[in-house]
Amino acid sequence: MGAEDIEFGHRMSDADQLMWTIEKDPLLRSTITTVIFLDAPPDKDLLTARVDRATRVIPRLRQRVRSNPLSIAPPRWEVDPNFDLSYHLRWAKVPGKRTDRDVLDMAEPIAMEGFDRARPLWQFLAVEGIKGNKGALIVKLHHAITDGVGGVALMMELLDLERSPATQPEMPEEPPAKALTQAERFVDAAVYETKRSATRTRGAIGGSMVAAARSAADPLGESAKAVEAVASAARLLAPATEPLSPVLTDRSLSVHFERLTISLSEAKAAAKLAGGKLNDAFLAGVAGGLALYHQGHDQPVDAVRMSMPINTRNDKTEGQAGNQFAPARFPLPLDIDDPIERMQQLRQLVNTNRDEPALDMIDAMAGVLNRLPTSVTTSIFGSMLKGIDVVTSNVPGAPIEVYLAGGRMESQFAFGPMAGAAINVTLMSYIDELHIGINTDPAAVADPEFLRECLEDAFEQVLAVTG
Repeated sequence: MGAEDIEFGHRMSDADQLMWTIEKDPLLRSTITTVIFLDAPPDKDLLTARVDRATRVIPRLRQRVRSNPLSIAPPRWEVDPNFDLSYHLRWAKVPGKRTDRDVLDMAEPIAMEGFDRARPLWQFLAVEGIKGNKGALIVKLHHAITDGVGGVALMMELLDLERSPATQPEMPEEPPAKALTQAERFVDAAVYETKRSATRTRGAIGGSMVAAARSAADPLGESAKAVEAVASAARLLAPATEPLSPVLTDRSLSVHFERLTISLSEAKAAAKLAGGKLNDAFLAGVAGGLALYHQGHDQPVDAVRMSMPINTRNDKTEGQAGNQFAPARFPLPLDIDDPIERMQQLRQLVNTNRDEPALDMIDAMAGVLNRLPTSVTTSIFGSMLKGIDVVTSNVPGAPIEVYLAGGRMESQFAFGPMAGAAINVTLMSYIDELHIGINTDPAAVADPEFLRECLEDAFEQVLAVTG
C-alpha cells in the first residue's frame, strides 16, 4: 500500500483525538522516533526534493491540528499556511567519535522535545560525517499522524529500489492552504457532527434490528455476550497506577536509546518449531530478557505489565490514514524458563487478549471520553498507562533492499513512545534482519546497556531452539 492508496480524512478519529488530548500530561506524549542508517550520506538536493514531494502527496505532512474548545467535533487537519520545509528538514554533522552510538545520542533529545502544535507534527534530521563516510536520517513523527504500519507506507514515498534512479517522480502542485475563520469552523463542525450522528443512528438501528433477531433466536447467548462486552470494557479501562515490576518504578520525561539486531529467518524458524509465528519469538525474547534483567537486580518477578498494539485494520479501513490499532494490556509472564514453552504460552495469551470484545469498541469509548473535561480524560488514561512496565510493537518493514537519497539503507530502528511506561521495545524487519529499538526511561532503567545485554542473551536462547 502506497501513499496514493491512503484516504486522508480532514478530521481526527475519536481514538486519535484521545491520544492528542491526553498529552496535557507530557508523560503521556506519543512521539515515534526512527533512526535509519545509510551506507552513504544522503544527497542534500535529492533528499530535499523527495521530502518536498512527499509533503505534496501526503496531506498530513503539510497539515497542522486545529481544534476548537467549544466544539464537540474532533480536531481538524488543516494545511499550514506558513509551512516551511526548512523547519521540518534539517542537516547536521555527527559529533564525538562519529559512530552509530553518537547518532543515537543525537536522536534522544530530539525525541524528548514536544512538538510545536502550530506546525505539522514531524521533523527529519539528515546526519552526515559518520565514520566510514556513512549517513543517517532521524525521523520524528507524532503518533496522531499514523501508527507503525501506516508509517512504513508513508516512508516508502522517500525510498528507491536503486541507488541512482534514471528518473525521479514528477513534483505535484502544492496543496492549497486556507485557514478557516472561527465562524467557518463552527459551521464545519456542526455539519460534520450532523452527518456523523446520522450515520451512527442508521448503524444503531441496523445493529438493533440484527441484535433483536439474534436475541429472539438465542436470548441466553446474546445476554451473555452483552455481559462479556461490559466486563471486557471494564478490564480495558481498569486503572493500574503501580507497575508490577519492583525495579522499573520511577518515571521521567527523558529517554535513552539502545538497539540490537537478530536474524529474521532464524526467528521465524524458532517460532515455527513452537507452532507459532514471528511475534511469538519476539515476545519470548522480550520476556526472557526482562526476566534476566530482574534476576540481575536480585529481584525476580513472576510477571510485568505489558501493553501491545493489536492491528485492527480490515477491508473497510485498510486504506484509511491515522491509527488503526487497539492497545491490549495484560501481565507478561517472566517465570517460563523453556523458550519453546514460553513462545507457546505467549501465543495463547496474545490470542486471548486479541479476542477481547472491547477492542472493537475503542473508537466508541474514545468518543465518550473525549466529551469529558480534558483533565478528567487525562487522569483516567494516566491511571491506565502509568502502571505499564513495557510496551512492545512488531512492525513489518521492507522485504527488499531500498535506498534513500543515494544511500543504501543498512538498518532501521524504531523507538516507539512509552506514554507512561518504563520501556518500549519495537521490532522492525528489513530483508532478513530484525532491528530492535529499545527505548528506556533513565529514571526506571539506570543501566540500559545491561538491559540490552539481557535482551540479547534471551533472543540468543530463543533462536538456539532450532539447534
